[in-house]
Amino acid sequence: MSNASHIEPPKNIKKRKITDKSLPASLANEFEESAMYQQLVDMERKLDWTMTRKQAEISDALSKTPSTTRTLRIFLSHSVSGQTWQEPPQTADSAGGIDLESEQNIPAWTFRVEGRLLETASKSQSKAPARKFSHFVRRIVIEFDQDPNLSSQPNIVEWARGPSVPEQDGFEVKRRGDQPVQARVLIHLQQTPDRFMLSPDLARVLDMTEDTRSNILTGLWSYIKLNGLQDKVDRKNIRKDDLLAPIFGPGVDSLPFHELPNVVNRHIRIPDPLELRYTVNVSAEAPAGSMTAFDVDIETEDIALREKQKAVVFNQSPESLKAIQEIDDEVAQVAQMVRNAKEKRDFLLQFAEDPVKFVDRWLASQSRDLEVVLGNEHGVKEEDMRRSDFFRLPWVEEAAAVQDGLRLANALNR
Repeated sequence: MSNASHIEPPKNIKKRKITDKSLPASLANEFEESAMYQQLVDMERKLDWTMTRKQAEISDALSKTPSTTRTLRIFLSHSVSGQTWQEPPQTADSAGGIDLESEQNIPAWTFRVEGRLLETASKSQSKAPARKFSHFVRRIVIEFDQDPNLSSQPNIVEWARGPSVPEQDGFEVKRRGDQPVQARVLIHLQQTPDRFMLSPDLARVLDMTEDTRSNILTGLWSYIKLNGLQDKVDRKNIRKDDLLAPIFGPGVDSLPFHELPNVVNRHIRIPDPLELRYTVNVSAEAPAGSMTAFDVDIETEDIALREKQKAVVFNQSPESLKAIQEIDDEVAQVAQMVRNAKEKRDFLLQFAEDPVKFVDRWLASQSRDLEVVLGNEHGVKEEDMRRSDFFRLPWVEEAAAVQDGLRLANALNR
């Protein structure tokens, strides 16, 4: 027991952080500044809640990449080699003619399909990584109008996008021949989000021929609300009108609301491919380096806008966050000092009103606390424990205030 006084308190005790920034409600009636401060605290609490909710909404929206309309320029061109008009004039000593083994001097041509996105005036778009042409193509088919008996090479060439197929800037097809050939290019575009063609019946309702699935559903729901087609008894059912009758099907007068996506899926399809035509002219009269360009509007992901939104929402400055936290800690400490001062003030006011009676109550309270600490008494007699009026006496509020003040003082001194 003699070594008890030498026991050191445990080290590395984590200090309790003060976070309560509220003031006693009684101060609002006595000091105008207290009421104004409480209004600021309530306003800050609402602002924090609103910002947290908005941040969650933006985070949910950022899970889907925003889309934008861009212009894709597609180039069709060709080059020739080994044509008779390209060969130099033969002399008696030169060894001219076609060499089948080395494939030299064999008339041939190469057809190319290339493309790129046009730059925009937006600075954010210019910083976005450039996508290659095949990124915007789901499938491409090239057909040549050539007599199959004159060549063993196929007249139809197809490329399909796959998960492991690397992106490329263009496609080229090389064929032998010295005659003009008509080329037909079918391009199935890869748009983000996917777009669909509407059936004639659905197109008459929505007055559109092509759009995304979500926009089609939104347009159909707007048409239903605008024309009051919800059942007045059961709002989950949709009644048909003259335009919706072909879409609902024969014998169907109404549909439940959750069936609308299925109805839309039955009346949309993949858009028709983009069809381009080109003439591979191998004659000497054809202009050298001829190229044909086509501009197509496509929906693609706006990566630059998404990164900019993320930077605004999530990339907060560490310095600003640290400064805000320091100010919050300082406000909480000042609020704690105000609460302590309020308790001291109440303590002294009670003493000033009746010093003798106050000291008697205070000594009796301290005596009871001491007996409880020493274990001599339970602090409250059994007789008093049976009487509820005993716990309504002024000493209860006073003891609670003193105890709370001691606890808060110890917290500040840690």
